[in-house]
This record gives sequence, structure tokens and C-alpha cells, in this order.
Amino acid sequence: MPDSPAPAPWYVYMLECTGDLLYTGVTPDVAQRFEKHRSGRGAAFTRINPPLRVLAALACENRSAALKAEAALKKRRRPAKLAWVRENPWPT
Repeated sequence: MPDSPAPAPWYVYMLECTGDLLYTGVTPDVAQRFEKHRSGRGAAFTRINPPLRVLAALACENRSAALKAEAALKKRRRPAKLAWVRENPWPT
């Protein structure tokens, strides 16, 4: 029996938003999700504080792992979040 393809990864990502604010979320497609945020169809936070760019993203094995990574990241203070950004830069 042939091996089934590996499931597509989910990503935890961080956006830079207006007002020097950071937004963290999860998605299977970072570029598509960023465009939703930019168009006002994303989270309420990004409708109020429009996103400027994707700062970083980290591939996770599945949605559950991405949600756990997101929760842990959201608990960090800003300097630790920025260190995470430096470790996981998004291609520009």
C-alpha cells in the first residue's frame, strides 16, 4: 500500500501591525491569511490595528501543535517575542 502524503503543516505566525503592535495567529497558509488580515476579513484586532507585514512564521506538525505554540508565544513578553521573530524570520 503506498504511503499517504504527509499532511500539510500549520504555521504559527507573527505580524507587525500599526502602532508598533504585534499579532500572533495560526494558519495553514501564511500568505493567504495575511491578505485576509490586510483586507479587513481577518481578526478584529487586525481590523483595528491594520497589519503592515509578516515578521515570522514557524511550521508545526499540525493545527494542534500550532495552537499550543501560539498560546506559549502569546504568554511571552515583547522582548522574548522579538527574539522569536529573529529565530523564525518570514521570507520577505
